[in-house]
Amino acid sequence: MLRFLNPANWLPRKRYCGQRQLPAIPAGETLTPDDRYQELFVEVQMQRVYPDGKIFVDCSPKHDPDQILADYRSHRHRPGFDLTKFVHDNFEPQHPDPRDYVSPGGRSLPDHIDALWDVLSRQPDDHPYSSSLLPLPRPYVVPGGRFCEIYYWDTYFTMLGLAASGRRDLMQTMADNFAYLIQTYGHVPNGNRTYYLGRSQPPLFAYIVELFEEQDICRALDYLPCLLREHAYWMAGVQHLQPGEQRAHAVRLDDGSVLNRYWDERDTPREQSYREDVLTARGSNRPRHEVFRDTRAGAACGWDFSSRWFGDPQDMATIRTTKILPVDLNCFLYKLECVIADLSVHAHHPDNAKTFRARADARREAIDKFFWNHERGVYLDYDWQIKALRQGLNAATIIPLFCKLASAQQAKSVAAAVRAQLLDPGGLATTLVANGQQWDQPNGWAPLQWIAIVGLKNYGEHALADDIADRWLDTVAAVYRRHSKLVEKYDLRSAQPGGGGEYALQDGFGWTNGVTRCLLQMYPHHLANQARAETDNPSA
Repeated sequence: MLRFLNPANWLPRKRYCGQRQLPAIPAGETLTPDDRYQELFVEVQMQRVYPDGKIFVDCSPKHDPDQILADYRSHRHRPGFDLTKFVHDNFEPQHPDPRDYVSPGGRSLPDHIDALWDVLSRQPDDHPYSSSLLPLPRPYVVPGGRFCEIYYWDTYFTMLGLAASGRRDLMQTMADNFAYLIQTYGHVPNGNRTYYLGRSQPPLFAYIVELFEEQDICRALDYLPCLLREHAYWMAGVQHLQPGEQRAHAVRLDDGSVLNRYWDERDTPREQSYREDVLTARGSNRPRHEVFRDTRAGAACGWDFSSRWFGDPQDMATIRTTKILPVDLNCFLYKLECVIADLSVHAHHPDNAKTFRARADARREAIDKFFWNHERGVYLDYDWQIKALRQGLNAATIIPLFCKLASAQQAKSVAAAVRAQLLDPGGLATTLVANGQQWDQPNGWAPLQWIAIVGLKNYGEHALADDIADRWLDTVAAVYRRHSKLVEKYDLRSAQPGGGGEYALQDGFGWTNGVTRCLLQMYPHHLANQARAETDNPSA
């Protein structure tokens, strides 16, 4: 609940809580690696010079980028040209060596997590020359491993842990960075990389500023201009849509309702996964640009990738993200509209408050109409192209409870379905499908555990919420005892590090640290359980 600190003093400002301003970014510095290096980029990625395509797009050139491209063009057809040597001579990888940090043994989970915040922090001046990294004005925390930049929805869950650790300094600077990104680009990109500028991620900035109010860090009112601009980004072009039409993120349905989808401005392969996307498109009978756009939109959703977005749950080539209206995205936008309406009242803008309250009410009605399955008693995604609910139950069904827009009866029905179908030994399952994708069985993810726990508690389902928390914390603690680390995702069937997807499992890990640290504060008995387990089995 927002408490609106000192509302009489609100002014729409460009500076937030002490943010320092950066100079304007030259147009050339927002070029993506594909745009900058052209055929050199394609050859490096398709020939797999690096085992992970993200390494090259995050490299810093050792010389002027234009000269590197010119040298490549003049040498590539000469006898004995060695592409790998050329790349190593001209580019410097920026990914940290995971061996750089070794966790000391014997630390409790909270102590381990608290020690990691500074390890995962980056400074504004740590900016490689002409790399794809977008500059930020203040320090920030990255997830870890190959992810050495901020990510939008990750940051909210990381902030939960920072709050539990008392790191208000990093909470404030990270939110100010988001305000800067919105001011500069009109939205919070997927991450602060040039190749992420074409898309955003689940819009959780409203929750971030609400967390600021709860922690007495900064006024939510200070961020109202940013929230308004973020809403405009998601709703761009909606005023021109007729029933049955869509543009970018917005879809106007036949009854006139407006709902949103994930989208990316580009319809080319993702640059960090260029080769993978090209091969996926080759396995499809659809136009390549459609597959590329749907794959990029699948990355924007944060669930990259999952059967949730596939026509055939076992076949990535059938991905159809832009044809699907996701229940979670629309719930988050409902929350954004509610927060804007509330803040507008306290900013003495009654007309704006009335407008956004009406938009939130209309969205809530549409969510109930298009996403609620009466027969199964769950929320499901909606395929607007074929005008039918998707059939695959997944963890997004609980997000209307997190956003407080379900009725008491709907919440009770969702809780029953979660208990019967989505409760795994290690926590909340992501989907019911096993297909090798990382956002499917058997993997569980920290943000979904948090959303489920909070959502269920919102409606008095405390026993189920506590059960999910217990199972998740037991899983994280078991892996920590064996490996002295937290990881990106977990196998909920075996209490092992997770697997699947396009890249190797990543250590760190920002949102796992954040959610786990906060849950340990909420459920302190787990610390005693962990200590007992280590005493009973010191070799574990």
